[in-house]
Amino acid sequence: MTERHTTKDDRRETRSYEIRLAGHLEAHWTTWFDGLTLSDETDGTTVIRGAVADQAALHGLLQRVRDLGLPLVSVTRDETDELTRLGTGPATAAAAVEPGLSASTASTTGRVR
Repeated sequence: MTERHTTKDDRRETRSYEIRLAGHLEAHWTTWFDGLTLSDETDGTTVIRGAVADQAALHGLLQRVRDLGLPLVSVTRDETDELTRLGTGPATAAAAVEPGLSASTASTTGRVR
């Protein structure tokens, strides 16, 4: 029998994330990402930003990213909102890379249509 362990982080409210992909996505992909913001960066990457309800929703989002076939560059959780809400840090706190997710880099110049 598999036992599920929940951590304090699993029970937290919505968090903001930034997911960076190598390559650019065309604008029509925005609807596929349920209200998250997509932006093409000058360095040849696409950044998907926005609030994610929980870890299950984050994993679902990463499955969609996988299905696009663009290389995942990084996943970053925005710590600023929580530190400001808790009053424990400045509004300019640095973001942290989500534990358990490794950042990989690759270069591509293609566009997904």
